[in-house]
Amino acid sequence: MSQAPDPVENSAPLEAPLPFDHKTLLASLPELPGVYRMLDAAGNVLYVGKAKVLKKRVASYFRESHPSPRIALMVRQIARVETTVTRSEAEALLLENNLIKRLAPRYNILFRDDKSYPYILVSKDEFPRIAYYRGSLDARRAEYFGPYPSAVAVRESVHLLQRMFRLRTCEDSVYANRSRPCLLHQIKRCSAPCVGLIEPAAYAEDLRLARLFLQGRQQEVMRALGEAMAAASSNLAFEQAAIYRDQMQSLRHVQEKQYVESARGEDLDVVVAVEEGGTVCVNLAMVRGGRHLGDRPHFPAGGLSCPPAEALAAFLRQHYLDHPIPERILINLPLEDEEVGEELQALAERPVPIVEPRQAMQRVWIEMAVQNAQLAIIARKTTMSLQGKRQQALAEALGLESVERIECFDISHTQGEATVASCVVYQGNEMKKSEYRRFNIRDIQAGDDYAAMRQAVQRRYEKVASGESVAPDLILIDGGKGQVGAAAGALAELGLSHLAMIGVAKGEARKPGLETLVFPDGREPLQLAPENPGLHLIQEVRDEAHRFAISGHRAQRGKTRRTSRLEEIEGVGPKRRKALIAQFGGLQGIAEAGVDQLANTPGISQELAEKIYAALH
Repeated sequence: MSQAPDPVENSAPLEAPLPFDHKTLLASLPELPGVYRMLDAAGNVLYVGKAKVLKKRVASYFRESHPSPRIALMVRQIARVETTVTRSEAEALLLENNLIKRLAPRYNILFRDDKSYPYILVSKDEFPRIAYYRGSLDARRAEYFGPYPSAVAVRESVHLLQRMFRLRTCEDSVYANRSRPCLLHQIKRCSAPCVGLIEPAAYAEDLRLARLFLQGRQQEVMRALGEAMAAASSNLAFEQAAIYRDQMQSLRHVQEKQYVESARGEDLDVVVAVEEGGTVCVNLAMVRGGRHLGDRPHFPAGGLSCPPAEALAAFLRQHYLDHPIPERILINLPLEDEEVGEELQALAERPVPIVEPRQAMQRVWIEMAVQNAQLAIIARKTTMSLQGKRQQALAEALGLESVERIECFDISHTQGEATVASCVVYQGNEMKKSEYRRFNIRDIQAGDDYAAMRQAVQRRYEKVASGESVAPDLILIDGGKGQVGAAAGALAELGLSHLAMIGVAKGEARKPGLETLVFPDGREPLQLAPENPGLHLIQEVRDEAHRFAISGHRAQRGKTRRTSRLEEIEGVGPKRRKALIAQFGGLQGIAEAGVDQLANTPGISQELAEKIYAALH
């Protein structure tokens, strides 16, 4: 019997991959704007870029020496280049940005931004309201001032405007149904236009001064208030003169506190890129109306270890595609890529100077932004080190290789009403809010937490079983044996019993640090020491799941109750309920309305209005 030949001795030697023929590629590229994608031998996208002239830009990568070691390393891995021709450079910029966010290439620098910066909204009503606003801008409905770097900066400004100009902040549904002044009027934070305690002309003047203040024209505001105070004193209206005096004192206090202020009242952004110990931070500080409003640090998610200058250029490109472009941009490093300025100018349809500081105040702004970027790097490293220790401690306590991704479930309801389950995600040393999920639980017996947990886990991991979603390293269940058993049953049905899971049972008197970890396989429960970093991580994720479940339950319960009490009233069908809610803004407004106001709603008779009033009171 002959022996089979040795497969190693008879196998052909592996052929080395052919070098990338960039000359043939360049000969076929057009001299048109477009986007190019660099791919390796396995088909992975290494880099995405855009070009005003594709042939010229792609050729620049294949020179003998490249100034960027990062790009030089990437070029050595190129096996294929794909291109897409666009109609204009602006269109190429948008396509490049979308592809970078969707494909997350290894050698691109990606800044993950929530896109949503807060604004101060001034409505276009007879008596306009001022409010915190976050979302898309609609100039037909309101006037917007900002953006601001944080919600805290907006709320501080709104409170200041209330104190200085006493503008209303209440919702329209509340404003339309007031019969007497609210608490804000009593503490001198609102002039109570809802009940006619201020004339439209006087309110309009207060609003005009508030607009000037938001535009950075504080000296004009001070001058107008001084003239108004003098006129009131001449007319012996001493109470009104005292109000103007208090407004001027508030404004002086703001000017003293705002020591970093420009007399020009300009709008500009201060963008600095700083590297400390291998970590790069791009810090964005906002100056609006000459006032420094604060800053926000950004850390690149890709690009390996990119130089600060490259991170700065990448941030300018990506950030201003989604946010308003100010009058000018201050930077701390020379801008090596001249195309960035041209791109922003095309987006803004006007010149956008991107300059290094020249004046003393500009240098102060740059120094502040650099210092805050350095502090943000220190804080980030401290947080990542702490989170790394927590993950390591938890993995060791549970006998797992890693707990890089944790998903936690909790159930919230009120005696079985409006049951909501939450699933929160911890990954990459932080909570991933974009991946949070809520589940409205239905078709179970009211108050059955076990069935609710089973349904939530099953609905979440159906996609994991089908390969449409990623599986976590650890599943946390906020509950004891019953909830863990229900969750384990759902995983078993989906064929995912191999996923690590523990229950977090609250300790005696629900005191933090006394939690018991419950295993689905019948092992003895585990109680970690109160000072164990792994337990601290569990508590952080569990508490976030609890918060997210409660907020979802309250919203669902409120939605149900807004309509259920109306549904119980005979003669109030869907159309009449809709008309009432549109008229009064919700159940609270309907409950505060009188019989005559209810009867003025389309489709509501006097008799039915009396019936509604009686049912709600």
